[in-house]
Amino acid sequence: MNLFRLLQARASAGKPVRVALIGAGKFGSMFLAQVPHTPGLEVPIIVDIDCDRAREACRTVGWDAERIAATVFTDDGARAIAGGAMDVVVEATGNPAVGIKHARAAIAAGKHIVMVNVEADVLAGPLLAEEARKAGVVYSLAYGDQPALTAEMVDWARATGFRVVAAGKGTKYLPAYHDVTPDGVWQHYGLTAGEAQSAGMNPQMFNSFLDGTKSAIEMAAIANACSLDVPADGLLFPPCGVDDLPHIMRPRSRGGVLERSGVVEVVSSLERDGRPVFRDLRWGVYVVLEAPNDYAADCFRQYGLKTDASGRFAAMYKPYHLIGLELNVSVLSAALRGEPTGQPHGFRGDVAAVAKRNLRAGEMLDGEGGYTVWGKLLPAAATLKTGALPIGLAHRVKLKHDIAHGAVVRWSDVEFDPGNETVKTRKVMEAAFAAQH
Repeated sequence: MNLFRLLQARASAGKPVRVALIGAGKFGSMFLAQVPHTPGLEVPIIVDIDCDRAREACRTVGWDAERIAATVFTDDGARAIAGGAMDVVVEATGNPAVGIKHARAAIAAGKHIVMVNVEADVLAGPLLAEEARKAGVVYSLAYGDQPALTAEMVDWARATGFRVVAAGKGTKYLPAYHDVTPDGVWQHYGLTAGEAQSAGMNPQMFNSFLDGTKSAIEMAAIANACSLDVPADGLLFPPCGVDDLPHIMRPRSRGGVLERSGVVEVVSSLERDGRPVFRDLRWGVYVVLEAPNDYAADCFRQYGLKTDASGRFAAMYKPYHLIGLELNVSVLSAALRGEPTGQPHGFRGDVAAVAKRNLRAGEMLDGEGGYTVWGKLLPAAATLKTGALPIGLAHRVKLKHDIAHGAVVRWSDVEFDPGNETVKTRKVMEAAFAAQH
């Protein structure tokens, strides 16, 4: 509870925290909106593949002409990272290959890295975080996004002596969503294709939110950061409102839906028949905790916590997340305290590519949110054993074999370039963490 005071001290000393932002999309823009209102924080360089769009983003979020003129805009991430007295690099491109490259460049340059790019984190984050620790810099999940917010709640629960039963987030989910393609995505958001296009909304990106891929990626990040398990056969997405979290999100042996205690899970804001869940958690995060003794359970009741019938299971939750508007917490924590707001400490959760329909040999996979595959959360031990293809590498690769609808795609099913840097990084990580399992 001292980040602001530490930042004030830096500002008074004339030593602002300096950030290089890579990717001026929605997340990056929301971060930029807060910069003029945070004395002691500066973003002197912004990297984007479209510099004119990045400048326009700054204007849109309220930057004045003087601030924009004083900012360097470039499309060369490597040069931006290598040069200048930056404290923190924020990687917000959403591209796994690019994110891994930028993270390694930041680590090599001795700069802290805040990985908004959760796709890259799930593909190779455990390896990158280990490299950062060895180099003496911080590799951090991005506060404001749901993985870091969940990790904070898990840490709170454990630090106060509670056992974490389940942790995760809410989303809008129905089983049929796994097979939705970009052509049919907008009806599920209550939009027409024209309305979405005029708002600049990318159908494949929004489809990844709907088809379960983004949820799987975020839960893998939480599992790896918090040493939590993942469900053996993927997320259940049980319909559940905030009042029912302690009842539903407990082990089956205690009357809930979980296969065991200590897992990640996503709750749906829709009943299976499409009706809205009462007091849903669509935009928020939660942790279900277990009282370690009768006294603590009595305190739950005395202080008004919602519990299950036994009184032993309770939940804490945050109903909203503000993504880039909250990112300062990660940036300042890294720069001023040398601490991440969550980072992977193992490889427990992975996201495998699964066929959305019957796929034929010769077809080209189109990755996260596309027409061919969706991402399913699985234990890393299982994906390593079966050779499952990570969703982050299921883009622009050709199938060698037919794949049945609902089946996991494997490395052996696709043509891939073993010399590709992203592929090599992933293979190194798989080898490095295989011994854990």
